[in-house]
Amino acid sequence: MRFMILVKATRESEAGVMPSEQLLAEMGRFNEELVKAGVMQAGEGLHPSAKGARVRFSGADRTVTPGPFPQTGELVAGFWLWQCASLQEAIDWVKRCPNPMPGESEIEIRQVFSAEDFGEAMTPELRQQEDRLRAELAGKG
Repeated sequence: MRFMILVKATRESEAGVMPSEQLLAEMGRFNEELVKAGVMQAGEGLHPSAKGARVRFSGADRTVTPGPFPQTGELVAGFWLWQCASLQEAIDWVKRCPNPMPGESEIEIRQVFSAEDFGEAMTPELRQQEDRLRAELAGKG
């Protein structure tokens, strides 16, 4: 199973406060453990929402809202993509993670859909397209 691990933003991360050298070193060691265990597939930190935008869809209309966005606790400051045998394994890894922010912080764990989760809506043609795109992405890595 694949899981998206979402590091929630804080006032500090939204203000552009960069992590300390110590935290970067601790996260580097943790990421190394994840890679060696075959868990980590991707992971990155994100710039504050002030450097981003949101696009709202309403039928054929698109409305762009530039950042920053309110409600810091609902924003994402970084992510990992992990391959784990279960939600419990992902939880166990997150519990080993250094605190990603100074002070209190929160990490959310969400399972990523697989093709099988879509049932009959995932036709053989759509599955072939999915497989082709994944192979193309892997070739660019």
